[in-house]
Amino acid sequence: MELPPISSNPRTIEEIFKDFSSRRTAIIRALTVEVEDFYALCSPEKDNLCLYGHSNQMWEVNLPADEVPPEMPEPALGINFARDGMDRKDWLSLVAVHSDSWLLSVAFYFAFRFSGNDRKRLFSMINELPTVFEVVSDRKAPKDKSGLDSGSKSKQSVKRASEGQVKSNSKPADDVYGEDDDEHSETLCGTCGGNYTTNEFWIGCDVCERWFHGKCVKITPAKADSIKQYKCPSCSSKRGRQ
Repeated sequence: MELPPISSNPRTIEEIFKDFSSRRTAIIRALTVEVEDFYALCSPEKDNLCLYGHSNQMWEVNLPADEVPPEMPEPALGINFARDGMDRKDWLSLVAVHSDSWLLSVAFYFAFRFSGNDRKRLFSMINELPTVFEVVSDRKAPKDKSGLDSGSKSKQSVKRASEGQVKSNSKPADDVYGEDDDEHSETLCGTCGGNYTTNEFWIGCDVCERWFHGKCVKITPAKADSIKQYKCPSCSSKRGRQ
């Protein structure tokens, strides 16, 4: 596989950010507008494949670089192997998360000569953009509201029980209010895989009994109040196919 020549490496913070933005644009296009082409290229029958976003805003699915170690950070290896074993949306989200990590690693690979303040400025510029995962999953980045509504949006059932309720939708909140945070942390979001935290709104599926960030399934606390029985997207689609 031929990558853009290393001699064209960006040399300023602004150039690195432009390089990051171009690679990000390419990957987003692969996972959204041109997703059918991307999906077809990622056959599990092929060898370990990677998704590359290039600085000319072109994307490529190809084998990893032959050099060990490679000249620059490599994307996640073998993205094609999980394609048919996962829900399509979940697989694309997983590729998006790994792509976000790769984009950051490439940017900071180019920025290794810069001071801490310069790297901080670069990260601030990058952080102003939605992540690839947020774009692909149509999820908006949560705003930082330190201290605002803290503890009032803990994991809840559809009926928005009091803070402290855990996995069982039928168990009263008072019975579990004093349970350890360690038990809470064992719960993972059924969409993004994130750990349970007490400062976020969660909703439980009444069919599969999995829990989800409200923002991951596009359910707000106000909307949850009007739902008598919540079915997650996966369970809803299964019922629709029956």
